[in-house]
Amino acid sequence: MRQRCRAALKEYGSAAALLMEGNRDPRSNDADPDNEHIRVPGNAGPARAGPLVEESSMSRLVRARGWLAAVAPGAVALALSAASAQAGQADNKQVDYKPVTDQRLANPEPENWLQYRGNYQSWGYSPLDQITAKNVTKLVPAWSLSTGVSEGHQAPPIVNNGVMFVTTPQAQVMAINARTGEILWRYQKELPPELSQLHPTNRGVGLYGDSVYMTTTDSCVVALGATTGKVKWEKCVAPWQDGYYMTLSPLVAKGKVVVGVSGGEYGVRGFITALDAETGNEAWKTYTVAGPGDPAADTWKGDTWKTGGGSVWIQGSYDPAANLAYFGTGNGGPWTPDSRPGDNLYTSSVVALDLDSGKIKGHHQYHWNDAWDWDEVSAPVLIDIERDGKKIPAAIHAGRNGYLWTLERSKDGPLSFVDGKPFVYQNVFSSLDPKTGRPSYDQSKIPGINRRAAFCPGLWGGKDWPPEAYNPKTGLFYIPSNDNLCSELAGAQAGTRKPGELYIGIPIDEVLNSLRLREGVDKSKPFAIGAIQAWDPKTGKRVWQHDFPDSANWGPLLTTGSGLIFAGGTSDRKFRALDGTTGKVLWETRLNSGVTGVPSSYMVDGIQYVAVQAGWGVDAERMLTGINALIPEERRVSVLPQGGVIWVFRVMGEEAAAK
Repeated sequence: MRQRCRAALKEYGSAAALLMEGNRDPRSNDADPDNEHIRVPGNAGPARAGPLVEESSMSRLVRARGWLAAVAPGAVALALSAASAQAGQADNKQVDYKPVTDQRLANPEPENWLQYRGNYQSWGYSPLDQITAKNVTKLVPAWSLSTGVSEGHQAPPIVNNGVMFVTTPQAQVMAINARTGEILWRYQKELPPELSQLHPTNRGVGLYGDSVYMTTTDSCVVALGATTGKVKWEKCVAPWQDGYYMTLSPLVAKGKVVVGVSGGEYGVRGFITALDAETGNEAWKTYTVAGPGDPAADTWKGDTWKTGGGSVWIQGSYDPAANLAYFGTGNGGPWTPDSRPGDNLYTSSVVALDLDSGKIKGHHQYHWNDAWDWDEVSAPVLIDIERDGKKIPAAIHAGRNGYLWTLERSKDGPLSFVDGKPFVYQNVFSSLDPKTGRPSYDQSKIPGINRRAAFCPGLWGGKDWPPEAYNPKTGLFYIPSNDNLCSELAGAQAGTRKPGELYIGIPIDEVLNSLRLREGVDKSKPFAIGAIQAWDPKTGKRVWQHDFPDSANWGPLLTTGSGLIFAGGTSDRKFRALDGTTGKVLWETRLNSGVTGVPSSYMVDGIQYVAVQAGWGVDAERMLTGINALIPEERRVSVLPQGGVIWVFRVMGEEAAAK
């Protein structure tokens, strides 16, 4: 281990050596758990980009390696440190930007990660195979960079031709040299001081042409110049004062920037809208809560549709051949189901939208009249499978309701039920209709107005927002899951809605203290909560499962052409590589904070990198508080450090080319 640390120190600098000390090869006899705790310098790595300094003058321009780092109103200026300047002298390669086209988004090059899940089909898959099961134990940090903010860092590092774009909480986006970690420009939108952020996070940028698009928690979309950071246009799609906000990465296709709104807990009416990529003008707007004139209007009683929720806060999938975008939708509002009788379409559903018009061409509701805060916002993974000799263009979704859903897509939009199977313990559904997939409920598991009920899985479900992944080489579908946790709730009359105030019908203290252990779980010893599961979509059967005792799993998944899985998400702050065929942990390291960021992989100058943001917060932190209340004090995670850091890994030395 000491020899490896010295080698890392010589080749990659002090941060690499520190992280090597924190690495643990589970197959190695010399692994020392005392060395797993590491210190992370503010901006670690041999090519660190130095501190970010706010300047009083908003007119300063910083010339950075041939790029113009522009400071627009509402942005933050950069001051490159001496370390950054030295790195630039030692590494004088120019970074060239390659415009992003529809063709590139539909057929992304292996060396790039151009959107949220790598491709339109939401696979979370990189074809790169330079990092393998044989050399993954030699991973070291190529560079790391502090983001300067705390709370939940959930965005993937998006990479185009050696340029990385990363968003963080507080409406910040940075353009970074993906090989060196040098900051090219940084933009931070000035948010209204009165804005209260229920979920202070952001899930990444969209790229198109020479523009970068991001959403903000004051419910706006900002278009920036990819090489300058200058604002091209800004469009606010709804009033934040009314409870609307946005956290999702935009889906960009055919000249449109497609986004959805959050705010279901504030009693908003959810919608999806498409903006013109060049101008920001609205192309169309489609509500996800059916109102008057919609074919599904009768699934709402009276005026309940006006505050029906159905928010959309994760980027959708897209099928270019059918020109259909598939978005998941959130729970109905308020939470108490008896305050809004009916099926409540299109909440807790997937909707298939014609990209040109925004018209809903098909839908499937995973569960009706939601009572459990089970948003089903994750986009379905679009793959082709074969069942009983029949080829099926499938849309597969691991639901917050704890079921793995397989649907059949059609070119015209309608979706057909294939099957649904629980991947965690679920006691609410008593059965599924074999033709439609509509669930029947155990009435004793439905909380309501003045009616208390316990149900499993709990509020955060069998899988919350962290995305699943599909690997075409292993043929397996991977799920970041949570089991053995339930919730207990009782509702009340929601009263009159007040714009910008919570409107859920359940006291917030009760919500935050609702977690319960599944009956029969022995908490005197560590028990499984979080896990990574592998399923075969051809058979609909689970192949393997790797458990994380005493910890939830909030880790989005990345899988690669060499059959590896990369993921964080646990309260021990570890980032891991697993064998995608067996589930065996091959490598792990403890980072500065918990990892709820979406990992990505890219290649520059023939070297494969794996990138991820660490930075615990938002619902992962809230759930951790609930778990701590359920387990003995000696096993609790009393402190989980905060603060965001972008980590980028590569295989040390010449072994990077080993296959």
